[in-house]
Amino acid sequence: MTNLFEKMLNEKDVLLADGATGTSFFGMGLQSGDAPELWNVDYPERVAQHYQSFVDAGSDLILTNTFGGTRYRLMLHKAEARVAELNIAAAQILREVASNSDRDIVVAGSIGPTGEILAPLGDLQADDAVAAFAEQALALEQGGADVLWIETMSSQEEVEHAVAGARQTSLPIVFTMSFDTNGRTMMGVGAADMMALHHRLGVHACGTNCGIGASEVVAAIMNFQASKTEGSDPVLVAKANCGIPEFIDGEIHYNGTPEIMASYARMARDAGARIVGGCCGTSPEHVAAMRQALDQTAPGPAPTLEDVERELGEISRGAQAQADGEHEVKTRGSSRKRRRR
Repeated sequence: MTNLFEKMLNEKDVLLADGATGTSFFGMGLQSGDAPELWNVDYPERVAQHYQSFVDAGSDLILTNTFGGTRYRLMLHKAEARVAELNIAAAQILREVASNSDRDIVVAGSIGPTGEILAPLGDLQADDAVAAFAEQALALEQGGADVLWIETMSSQEEVEHAVAGARQTSLPIVFTMSFDTNGRTMMGVGAADMMALHHRLGVHACGTNCGIGASEVVAAIMNFQASKTEGSDPVLVAKANCGIPEFIDGEIHYNGTPEIMASYARMARDAGARIVGGCCGTSPEHVAAMRQALDQTAPGPAPTLEDVERELGEISRGAQAQADGEHEVKTRGSSRKRRRR
């Protein structure tokens, strides 16, 4: 039987993912420092409401409320013995919401970093990391996930361990890494490294999430396209933050508008992303605008960096051309002036 995630990728040119989880829950009363994963059992109706809001906005794929669902993250809340319970519950709630929809919705089991430092720099041994990821992945599969979604990674080693754990299930696997303003992850992974990692691991899809903002994410997709390993054509994922965070009245707000996120969705698709969504700050309102943009505009030529900067904001020099100089994204002109935004 064909897996729903694979089936929808075969049927659709682009899948629209969801938006922010934490931002949504803070609006429902989650306090800073609390573990949203505990809500899967304590407040399942709120978790279902969150999922439903993105179904209503038009998402094809929604992530489970399990970003911090490994034993190492749950240990911070004395809940490390509840990995199976909390992950199964999150997937089951989303599975029920999806089943009640009149269209197919992919249940993506979110797996975030452990938060630990891997040996030899830290104390977390490779076998223990793989075991922790496998424990979470198996619970997500048991709860009804269609795909395992490894996200917000910064090191190649942690991606490798997470994929090794996820492979103890029968589900497709996606991984995304978070690229900063230097066009690299916090651990120095660049576009060419990422494409080589995907080729080596052979998972279903890869891409970028979180990071700095929409312009940097689109630039990352462009760099991935320019850095693909010969003979490889991976499904690329773009899941950008909704603009830049700002402190207003003691709270974090993201300055991206629905109009900006609509332009971002269109540009990410045209740059080569097959799965497009939002990350921090992205509300159902933003996702609804992205849905409309994808549905009402035909795919066009890949944007240039000038196009992206004009519509989405400035792109860092590191994202324009990777530090090794091997995969520079071309602009229309032979030279260009930097813009201040």
